[in-house]
Amino acid sequence: MKPVRVGCSGWNYKDWRGLVYPEGLPPSRWLEHYATLFDTVEVNSTFYRLARPEAVARWLKQTPEGFVFTLKASRYLTHIKRLAGLDQGMARFYEAIAPLVGTPKLGPILWQLPESFRRDDTRLADALERLPGGRHCFEFRHESWFQPAVYELLRRHGAALVIGDHPQRRFQAYEMTADWTFIRFHWGARGRRGNYSEAELDEWRARIEDWRSSVEVYAYFNNDWEGFAVKNGMWLKERLAP
Repeated sequence: MKPVRVGCSGWNYKDWRGLVYPEGLPPSRWLEHYATLFDTVEVNSTFYRLARPEAVARWLKQTPEGFVFTLKASRYLTHIKRLAGLDQGMARFYEAIAPLVGTPKLGPILWQLPESFRRDDTRLADALERLPGGRHCFEFRHESWFQPAVYELLRRHGAALVIGDHPQRRFQAYEMTADWTFIRFHWGARGRRGNYSEAELDEWRARIEDWRSSVEVYAYFNNDWEGFAVKNGMWLKERLAP
């Protein structure tokens, strides 16, 4: 069985105080506490602004050996440049996360494309050719991308197709394009207010158990409000063998 890592999309949420983090625990120690619950996190802040190398260096010190950071690529590259002319922007992105680069704690880079970005095989192929080494995954949010030719393009470069779970995007496929896969849990369809029901989570547990017979799995919960991401993530993590 291949490894499975389960975590949340971020850790720095004020409304987790009292729900996840003990009252009185300063925000500077929230990552340290989060790392006692999960062995991975998806960092969304890198989507909105460049990281500060000194902050990234603190992440390394505040997490134990074996902890893994998935980083979300800058929206400048995905939403403004739309994967065109990546070289300069990508160099700046990697300079900002320099303390992580080359360490075992750097996991996949997540490329989330906007819903308005229609399929463009030429632009995707050019971007894939320019990506630095390491793991990369792509979350497409326009239905036009979900075609065999796109999957084959990802396979040729060892990039994973993100499996996004959201009731408004049922067209997102369960397709393996690498020897690892990446799941983003955005919104539970049968729980309340985006929480995942136990029945939904158990269906996903069964899927993951099946998939991990051949691929490594990263799974992150993005429904951070009311602490749902932590509750759902812990439920799933506890029922999946290491």
